[in-house]
Amino acid sequence: MTFIYGHRGAKGEAPENTLASFQRCLEHGVNRCELDLHLSRDGELMVIHDPTLKRTTGLRGKVQQHDAAELQRYDARLGGPGWISPCPIPRLETLFEQCPFEHWQLEVKSASRVRAARTVQAIATLAERHGLSERVTVTSSSREVLRALQQHAPHLARGLVAEYAWLDPLKVARHYGCNLLALNWTLCTPERQLKAQKAGLHVSVWTVNDAALMRRLADFGVDSLITDFPGLAVSTLRG
Repeated sequence: MTFIYGHRGAKGEAPENTLASFQRCLEHGVNRCELDLHLSRDGELMVIHDPTLKRTTGLRGKVQQHDAAELQRYDARLGGPGWISPCPIPRLETLFEQCPFEHWQLEVKSASRVRAARTVQAIATLAERHGLSERVTVTSSSREVLRALQQHAPHLARGLVAEYAWLDPLKVARHYGCNLLALNWTLCTPERQLKAQKAGLHVSVWTVNDAALMRRLADFGVDSLITDFPGLAVSTLRG
């Protein structure tokens, strides 16, 4: 069976990485999600894709230049599907408290060594506090982040996000002791997928928004696919 993960919640149906988006994902019966994390100035894990505020809030500046309390007041529904009510940037803790997902892919973007270590330690602490350490896989394309996971949170599952084919993703995933390989769908050949699965990796493919592609990847036997449209994925794969 191919699992479905909502990409940034249900990015194609509600403003990405907001509580409304994750609730929409759950309404479809999709109880796995993928999201992005950045640290606020005061060290809180905030759910937002970009390091800057511009694209989703229209405001200037970097996420790391604002405290969590400020960030929670900013409306992040810009550029997404039309939405009537404001959608604040959520803390990860808020989602842990309000969204009963059975598995979380938490993507951490590239960071300096110090920032990667701080982010990883914050995730480990929060996951433990909520009893979710077994339900979390921390993913990244950054060597710095994967190294920090090995050093500071070896008990957490980790995954390599692979977007380009310039390096052998399997080799890199093995080097960092990954459990999961998140492949851009253009990199997911049946050969690479089978090789990864034989090496014990869960193969998660992104971002899959076309029904025919969903069916093809499920027929290939991918372990999971990440989609902006969890409702479409449910009707395509489970209908």
